Amino acid sequence: MSKKENFRNPDAILDVYEKPEFGQGVLLSLQHMFAMFGSTVLVPILIGINPSIALLSSGIGTLVHMILTHFKIPAYLGSSFAFVATMQALMKADGYPAVAQGAIASGLVYVIVALIIAKVGSGWVNKVLPPIVVGPIIIVIGLSLATTAANDAMMNNQKYDLTYFGVAIFTLVMTLVFQMCFKGFTSLVSIMLGIICGYVLACFLGIVDFSGVEKAAWFSIPSLDVMGISYHFKWYPAAILAMAPIAFVTMTEHMGHIMVLNSLTKRNFFKNPGLHRTMMGDGISTIIAGFIGGPPTTSYGENIGVLAMTKVHSVWVLAGAAVCAIIFSFVGKLAALIESIPMPVIGGISFLLFGTIASNGLKILVDDNVDFGEKRNMLIASVILVIGIGGAYLQLGNFQLTSVALSTIIGIILNWVLPKKAASEKALEEKNKQKQDGKIYGSLSNPVDNE
Repeated sequence: MSKKENFRNPDAILDVYEKPEFGQGVLLSLQHMFAMFGSTVLVPILIGINPSIALLSSGIGTLVHMILTHFKIPAYLGSSFAFVATMQALMKADGYPAVAQGAIASGLVYVIVALIIAKVGSGWVNKVLPPIVVGPIIIVIGLSLATTAANDAMMNNQKYDLTYFGVAIFTLVMTLVFQMCFKGFTSLVSIMLGIICGYVLACFLGIVDFSGVEKAAWFSIPSLDVMGISYHFKWYPAAILAMAPIAFVTMTEHMGHIMVLNSLTKRNFFKNPGLHRTMMGDGISTIIAGFIGGPPTTSYGENIGVLAMTKVHSVWVLAGAAVCAIIFSFVGKLAALIESIPMPVIGGISFLLFGTIASNGLKILVDDNVDFGEKRNMLIASVILVIGIGGAYLQLGNFQLTSVALSTIIGIILNWVLPKKAASEKALEEKNKQKQDGKIYGSLSNPVDNE
């Protein structure tokens, strides 16, 4: 490794290249897998495909991403929600073959953009995304998911359920207890222990459905939908045109996640291993998912939350989580058992994970001494936060620009077009300068005799 790679982040308990002991590594990897499991299997459930395939493609995609980024980035890839509405429409019209073709096309968009970035470089990133844009965007990434966490914690079939909310709060409290009142390895796996405690309480309260576990086989090969084997190839131009542009939306979110990882690990992954490699990894992962029957993949906020809270940034742990996901996709009962974790438990953990992401956005603003006394900074941050957290989106036919992507683009534009100083600030500075010049001139024309 180069000297730059030998850098160790003093804030990390396990830094990017550090390898935990085997037993500890397994538990830490399971913790990361638990954190992303709910969202990863929810996407295929929403669009009507096998959740085990999504788990398999998630694990394979993460390992492919790590290989292409030279095992330098502690990122986990899960099912992307950005494509859900489009995939649901395509499933009703033409079935999974159309979804697969759209997924492969969106992955190819990533690959093309990655090749362009490799050619022109990524030096523009810091100019386009300074701290005043990056900080609020990261806050938006965390808080835009706040409603999802709250709904998971409170709602049972779209109705408020006090029992659900009680389980969510209990899960959150136990996680905080393990995080704050214990030390050593117990503190590191506080999220997994919190989930277990919440799950046990949910079992006692009768809100865990074990029917899926009972029906599931111990060993089962996921029912893959492989192009050319499971179905004959056919062109679906509408699917390509519908899904390929969404890749530009997920690219924006991908860059936001990389910015969070840069802040957490005190590295610059845009330069090393390079933005083109992270984009390429995401694209190839999505192409693989499309070929085997899974949904498009993307980097996951839940796992970034785990990294931020536990301070375990080891790529060994993330690779272990990917291997666990692959194994669990073949062990039917284990996958079904994790799938049986009720939503209030996931919601209780999400309160902490998503909030931790947002807090890292605040940390960037503080660490970079962003002055909110300047109108420019105040305006950029205000617009990004309200559009992003408020859920505003741009809809053009079947194409939708999500609130995160929209707020990011608007923030970049504002940073580009707004002057460094507002006209009123320039006038005030000029006035103060004139006053200062007057005082200096007065003191020179009326010298004081000190003798």
